[in-house]
Amino acid sequence: MERKIKLIFPQQGITIEAELKESKLAQSIAAILPFEGRVNTWGKEIYFPIPLRSDIIFPQGLVKKGDVGYWPEGACLCLFFGPTPVSLSEEEIRPASDVEVVGRLLGDVSVLEQVSSGSVVKIVKE
Repeated sequence: MERKIKLIFPQQGITIEAELKESKLAQSIAAILPFEGRVNTWGKEIYFPIPLRSDIIFPQGLVKKGDVGYWPEGACLCLFFGPTPVSLSEEEIRPASDVEVVGRLLGDVSVLEQVSSGSVVKIVKE
């Protein structure tokens, strides 16, 4: 299975690549590509709804910079690039509630700071 995807933010002229894990949930996400959505921001997290509802098998309450997570409560994909409003320190990245990490962003994730709520994101297979 091809595991690399591209996240394209046309309004900001930003494209960032990610690599999906080998997990069942990551494979399910890859199977519904391409799709697009409108993003929300929450601290240094971008999240957007995807056309997939799933339970999570490997819940995580803390993630790392560059992680791509699936948030089951909102059926959203989350891009983590720094602390969120519920993080307890500048080094900690804490989602609103548990996510399953389904991939990893590649390259400089700080470019995501330019993306604002309401922006369009297109997700395609590389």
